[in-house]
Amino acid sequence: MGSLGSKANFQADRAAGAPLDPDICYRALSARDPRFDGRFFVAVSTTKIYCRPICPARTPHRDHVTFYPTAAAAQEAGYRPCLRCRPETAPNIGAWRGTSNTVSRALTLIDAGGLDDEDVEGLAARLGIGGRQLRRLFDEHVGASPLAVAQTRRVLLAKQLIHETGLPMVEIAHTAGFGSVRRFNDTFHRLFGRPPSALRRRGAGRDGSALELTLAYRPPYDWDAIIGFLAARAIPGIETVKPNLYRRTFAGGTVAVSHEPARRRLRVAVRLGDVAQLPSILTRVRCVFDLGADPDAIGAHLSLDLALATLVARRPGLRVPGGWDGFEMAVRAVIGQQITIAGARQLLGKLVGAYGASIDGGTDGLTHVFPAPARLVDAEIASLGMPRARGAAISNVARAALADPALFERGASLDDGIAKLCAVAGIGDWTAHYIAIRAMREPDAFPSSDIGLLRALAENGVRPTPKEVLARAEAWRPWRAYAAQHLWTHDFAPPPAKEKKIETHARTVAVADRNHPARL
Repeated sequence: MGSLGSKANFQADRAAGAPLDPDICYRALSARDPRFDGRFFVAVSTTKIYCRPICPARTPHRDHVTFYPTAAAAQEAGYRPCLRCRPETAPNIGAWRGTSNTVSRALTLIDAGGLDDEDVEGLAARLGIGGRQLRRLFDEHVGASPLAVAQTRRVLLAKQLIHETGLPMVEIAHTAGFGSVRRFNDTFHRLFGRPPSALRRRGAGRDGSALELTLAYRPPYDWDAIIGFLAARAIPGIETVKPNLYRRTFAGGTVAVSHEPARRRLRVAVRLGDVAQLPSILTRVRCVFDLGADPDAIGAHLSLDLALATLVARRPGLRVPGGWDGFEMAVRAVIGQQITIAGARQLLGKLVGAYGASIDGGTDGLTHVFPAPARLVDAEIASLGMPRARGAAISNVARAALADPALFERGASLDDGIAKLCAVAGIGDWTAHYIAIRAMREPDAFPSSDIGLLRALAENGVRPTPKEVLARAEAWRPWRAYAAQHLWTHDFAPPPAKEKKIETHARTVAVADRNHPARL
């Protein structure tokens, strides 16, 4: 395999939108270098199969391979996914991030099923551009059309469900987004020359009533930081957190997420009544645990700032934790205004107990689901022990969420999203940017007035102004949210004992946030 310098050049070229370097790609393939897994896919002309660069199959001759930036590009070119290395299990990262904000937003919407019920023109309209322009951007940055990306998403999700679960084929077809079982069967016959059922491995099935799947990530991954973050903010009745296990409820079931570091993946066990919810649950897990991040590319960019370089080197796999649900995240942010994390968590527990629907037979601390917006519109929330203005703000957020179901989705631009949030009475610029980071997954959102950021950037005891912080952060784009996460955690010392790591981290966060808004 080539040197680290070659890898760095590869990353820089991809970030700049340059074509794949076939020489670097072939060396990575020959060495089965895991650092390149998910960065490109290898199509073999003699077999018409596309693989991950870590595929255990014999290395094909250089003249017989073509390299594609995405699985969708390889599939649109007429190749089918490999049954050995399983492209559907590759880390879901994107070299397009940072090169086209519009493409990033479009892919987020497609991943959430944005082309299952509407056409490309409708998707483009949600992004504020024309369909022709969107197709051109996809061809430039993804190497495939939006429809090809959506079709590949369906195929790879269906393939994973076939391999890893015991779901009936009819349920897999509808869960993956195929319009009919016939279309599902025809697609697999065309790609693999056999029916979908022929791809099922022996032993695939359910653990009791739970469906178990795996989600890969790009290492390094700072699991301790993200699980500590979630533990400090776990809402009683909704979430429980242990050192290697996160569990929570949602409307219709529960989910448990554990870490398998040796295999660079998370294991997700879902119990739900309607299997059609599964794609959205997997998307939410990816969001909460920030599985789509490319820590090498982000770290390299942020490290151009010498102060951030030290922080990145200290925590190279730090992620930006996401929110499970946009409305829930907004309520967390509003309640967390100017109180500690512990205080906000207590109030959220009261809110859930008073207005959240209870779970039949709830056990192990999971007893309720978070209140739906309709439950909080006219509720006397302030009676739970908060200022009346804050209770009114939560009701305003609920009312706005009912009026605009897309309020917490990524839209045409970060500025548009912030403006929509700030139009809700009770949400200011800080809260809007924080919601954008956690719920809307805006990698460039940045609450420049946050006291924690001002404190972290102080020099000789003098804190900069929000305007000065904003000016300095221009160089961190498009990863300002990741810079904020590094700055927020800059003074957290690792706890001495592994078994006490989560509790220690939670107490440290609460103390650090005592005098400024609780970042929930």
